[in-house]
Amino acid sequence: MDQEFASSLLEQAVSQFASLPGIGRKTALRLVLHLLKQSEPDVTAFGEAVIRLRREIRYCKVCHNISETDVCPICSNPSRDASTVCVVENVKDVMSIENTHQHHGLYHVLGGLISPMDGIGPQDIEIDSLVKRVEQGDISEVILALSATMEGDTTNFYIFRRLAPYPQVKVTMLARGVSVGNEIEYTDELTLGRSILNRTLFSDTFTHSNS
Repeated sequence: MDQEFASSLLEQAVSQFASLPGIGRKTALRLVLHLLKQSEPDVTAFGEAVIRLRREIRYCKVCHNISETDVCPICSNPSRDASTVCVVENVKDVMSIENTHQHHGLYHVLGGLISPMDGIGPQDIEIDSLVKRVEQGDISEVILALSATMEGDTTNFYIFRRLAPYPQVKVTMLARGVSVGNEIEYTDELTLGRSILNRTLFSDTFTHSNS
């Protein structure tokens, strides 16, 4: 049974916090009551930060990472290896891989994984834009750094097939130091870093699976 509040303002604030993923109404109430104990300038700064985030953050037109400019700092950094592109599911995975300091190329954020059960097909994520980047001819390696799940493997295989017409591009994947079923964002930095350094050709997975 939903808790009733004497104040409609309190109810509205709790409902907004409870709409966030992983936040139940009890946790939402605790957060709202915490904000009420803070000074008005602190709460105003909190609210303005959220509003500015929504208004000013955009997605990089090259890799689809979050950015405050049309092209994110990683894509616009001349010291990055533009011939190597690491394909990830989401922005959190970019952060995880950057923390390993083992990848010095660029990224491509798909914004999801192929999942027929959830009604998500190849057209619903940023695969076409990846192919267009490869078509430009400046990329020599595509690293598939997707979670070792059924959805991740399905997306890996689809991308591999889409890139087959470009034999000059090496398609690799993370070494299976990332356990099957694990998501990238929950993998420790040491294991993830080693998986990047020890990546293998995606085509080799067919050889191993048939042996």
